Amino acid sequence: RYARGVSLIELMIALVLGLLVVSAAIGIFVSNRQVFRAADSLSYVQENGRAAFEILARELRQAGGTPCSRNVPIVNVLNNTSSWGTAWGDGIRGYGGGAAMPGVTIGTGSGQRIAGTDAIELRSGQSGEVTVVDHQPKSAQFKVNVNTHGLVDGDIVMVCDFVQAAIFQITNASSTNVTIVHNEGTGTPGNCTKALGYPMGTPCNVPKNDNYYAYGPNSVIAKLKATAWYVGVSSSNANRRSLYQVMLTRNGTTPATTVQEVAEGVQDMQLQYLSTGGAAYQDASAVADWSRVTAVRVLLTMQGTENVDVDGTPTVRTIAHTVTLRNRNS
Repeated sequence: RYARGVSLIELMIALVLGLLVVSAAIGIFVSNRQVFRAADSLSYVQENGRAAFEILARELRQAGGTPCSRNVPIVNVLNNTSSWGTAWGDGIRGYGGGAAMPGVTIGTGSGQRIAGTDAIELRSGQSGEVTVVDHQPKSAQFKVNVNTHGLVDGDIVMVCDFVQAAIFQITNASSTNVTIVHNEGTGTPGNCTKALGYPMGTPCNVPKNDNYYAYGPNSVIAKLKATAWYVGVSSSNANRRSLYQVMLTRNGTTPATTVQEVAEGVQDMQLQYLSTGGAAYQDASAVADWSRVTAVRVLLTMQGTENVDVDGTPTVRTIAHTVTLRNRNS
């Protein structure tokens, strides 16, 4: 009797206890896996949201800035200043969900803007490392301080001092004799006049009162930067959305654009604007004068990659920030 085996009842009890232990272990594993997926999805949302906002906010803060004083009047002598990348006067311009933005198509194709989402254009002068040594306005020629200035034919630039600023296209940049020329009649879009005085004559190629303003020594010449931001169809997944940036570049000597996907998972972008003297933020359609906008409220709706919420949908978070335009506030 000392060598008898386990009875059937004892075996069944052992199996039941084993199943309970295994079931508990599986439950813990599934729960931990779900928690990990949810945490990973939330981390993805937060990281992409942080990256998207940081890059966009940096551009917003610099909008409307010049390398000199923020209060100087600006004359733009470019031809066709109504096209994207050449209309620099207001520094910022927003487009509501129902408004078309120049150069960007609303649609369902890769990189196309999603209908109902806001978009924005930003323009500013980059920091200038090229300074004027001498300016001969009637011969449209600047002599500058360095021959390694990085400026080439076709670049759209700004020259400024603490009296005024002018926007023009370089028609000839010579590193040999260290000169930058801004003649009219050549280039795309080209300059309508070589007179850079403010105010500009009407029509443009008839200078007002022979207004050949001469920029003195230490005036600054800097490239201009134009970007546009919108939410479009992701390039990697037609069912997802991303934040896109359009940048002004060059195709030879002709201004062109480059589109870059900045952050995936940006489901929506809504923007509101505060103007000088205004009591509340407004939608783009209500802004009467974009040159008076001083701050932008940004709402980015971010979406995760996996269906991990309790209702079986992806993680969705809304990030809200307010950005002040540094160059329009004292």
